[in-house]
Amino acid sequence: MDLIHFRMVMPPALTQQAVDLLAAHDRVLNLVVVRAAHVPGGDALECDVLKGAANGVLDDLRRLGVDRTGSIAVDDVDMMFSRHAEQIEADQPSALVHTPLWAAVEAHIRAEGTYPPSFYLFLVIAGLIGSVGIMTNSQILIVAAMVVGPEYNAITSIALGLDRRNRRRVGEGVRALTVGFLLAMVVTLGFAALTRAAGLQSTAFELGLRPVSHLIDTPDFFSVAVAVLAGVVGIVSLTEARGSALLGVFISVTTIPAASDIAVSLAFADWHQAWGSLLQLLLNVVVLVIVGVLTLRVQRRLWRRAARRAAARP
Repeated sequence: MDLIHFRMVMPPALTQQAVDLLAAHDRVLNLVVVRAAHVPGGDALECDVLKGAANGVLDDLRRLGVDRTGSIAVDDVDMMFSRHAEQIEADQPSALVHTPLWAAVEAHIRAEGTYPPSFYLFLVIAGLIGSVGIMTNSQILIVAAMVVGPEYNAITSIALGLDRRNRRRVGEGVRALTVGFLLAMVVTLGFAALTRAAGLQSTAFELGLRPVSHLIDTPDFFSVAVAVLAGVVGIVSLTEARGSALLGVFISVTTIPAASDIAVSLAFADWHQAWGSLLQLLLNVVVLVIVGVLTLRVQRRLWRRAARRAAARP
């Protein structure tokens, strides 16, 4: 059962209006009111809302001014046993049951779009793992580097910033990616140079047999196709909270492996491969951002249209 739990605190002057609004909604359940005598800062209201109706209920509460004069907390309901709730859900069209709560989706993207020191540390470690995979022709290590790299969080944050015309968020994301990739490449370049000086690279790599590196530094039609598909799947998986699909995105797009290959190619004086990897990196990041913006907008419109049609049915 897909339900959203709302917890609100508001001035007593708004309480009755909020109660009337929520009580009149047939998809709002378990409405509870705790008066100000027991709650500092105002009255407290709690209720459960059918997920498909949560967007409208949240909009109504915001228009009422609850978020400006008080607060609204939103949580998923992991489990609830109620025949009444089950009957309501069964009577609703699918679009009204499974519609994403867009405020929660955007809040999740914003929360992941932060850049503590660990963001840069993970990028550096991912770059180093990727460089070992390149120098040993190990595709498994390339996949591992893709999973460790946190750059997709910054990419989706930039996409949301562009969608919402938030220049600060876009700027922060671009700076984080630029600094993070540069830092990863500098550290990886040093590691690859030391590896070359010590002669620790694989014999095949030394002889020019570099299938992994060639796959990374050769951007083509298929690189664009994979980036587009991964960008769509990434946003959809964030929208519907599908972690397994999001993991698939991490191991589909050549971003951190391309940064690793730039550094390794420079260390081994292979300028052609370094240039190809740079193009691959820029291509994937740009395509992911553009597809992310478009997918956010298209998804939002499709879900809203489906919800309107479902609500209009008798």
